Amino acid sequence: MKVLFDTNIVLDLLLNRDEFVDDASILISKVDTNEVEGFLCATTITTIHYLLEKSLNTTQAARHIKTLLDMFDIAPVSNETLEKALNPKFTDYEDSVLHEAALAVNVNSIVTRDYSGFKNATIPVYTPKELIAILTLNNDEK
Repeated sequence: MKVLFDTNIVLDLLLNRDEFVDDASILISKVDTNEVEGFLCATTITTIHYLLEKSLNTTQAARHIKTLLDMFDIAPVSNETLEKALNPKFTDYEDSVLHEAALAVNVNSIVTRDYSGFKNATIPVYTPKELIAILTLNNDEK
């Protein structure tokens, strides 16, 4: 299964957000073990670096980014992606960019805690708990 991870899922793990870190850890470990082909939008990488640099330092931020780049494939953001993201069906441009980047690399779904931001998506969008349940069910059927 090819899944694009919204920025908030990765930040949940990296910033150890109490309420969300367990689900994020489960999902990202499935990327690490190749059970899921994980994608991050190119804009996610820059956002994460910026936020980590503010809360940690440049060296630690770079180390985390390197780990993410080794683990995830990157959904590029082109001029075409940005133009398509000017879609009036999305109220948040960043969410629209992630959606268009996901479509460009043919992922099966997006995982996010901001489910409402993707209500007009043309591919399945799951919360972390929903995706964990689907992956568990798929593993049980094997």
